[in-house]
Amino acid sequence: MYGFSFDRASSVQDAVAKAAKGAQLLAGGQTLLASMKQRLASPESLVDLAAIADLQGICKDGNAMVIGAMTRHQEVAHNKELQSTIPGLARLAGGIGDRQVRAMGTMGGSVANNDPAACYPSGVLGLGATIKTNRREIAADSFFKGMFSTALEPGELIVAIRFPIPKASGYAKFKQPASRYALLGVFVAKTDAGVRVAITGGGNGVYRHAGLEAALTKDFSAAAVDSVAVSAADLTSDLHASAEYRAQLVKVQTKRAVEQALGNA
Repeated sequence: MYGFSFDRASSVQDAVAKAAKGAQLLAGGQTLLASMKQRLASPESLVDLAAIADLQGICKDGNAMVIGAMTRHQEVAHNKELQSTIPGLARLAGGIGDRQVRAMGTMGGSVANNDPAACYPSGVLGLGATIKTNRREIAADSFFKGMFSTALEPGELIVAIRFPIPKASGYAKFKQPASRYALLGVFVAKTDAGVRVAITGGGNGVYRHAGLEAALTKDFSAAAVDSVAVSAADLTSDLHASAEYRAQLVKVQTKRAVEQALGNA
């Protein structure tokens, strides 16, 4: 590690003002601090967001659950109302990393970072959530732009994420054993408008699968997945798994997510 200044923001406005002067905003630090230790990032100034009360908490608002950007993974996993309304999202949070990561990592930090193998982006996209920032609201379908890239502009900070409550939801992932990131993860949500299926860990970013959505909208069952072709053409091959293996995992994890949503797992 190297020398840098450290400060705490007292409000969203304070954080944005400090960021405008060149400070790097610090949420849970699960990616940033590790990158600094490896000299992959070298900010001269860090501003911690942990003391901003407006960025924390979980509440029900009409037919949606609103989660503050600085809410920790463990809070999402153990929130009783969220377990009842969107069990797939609570389950997703409970499977991130290990206890230490879940105690420090935040939803907003994960979504803003948009790691191509992170779990939260699939929940946000699969549920058709709305990302609220200090400036505007961004639909999930317009937010994720590929590997570590989002629609966030300079000076824009995620404040909260609004998740519509679906009829049913489930999340299943095949974990990379060391990091516990998703080698392949699938979030499934059954809504009034149809079924949404979001996949993470397969390529350069989270994405929806139209074929699986169409099949599951017609027949919301694990068996419906069998008839869908999943191409390996745009999936990643690396030392952990080939593209063909990941294509098979898409179907396997989708089936498991559907069984969860149906209460069979």
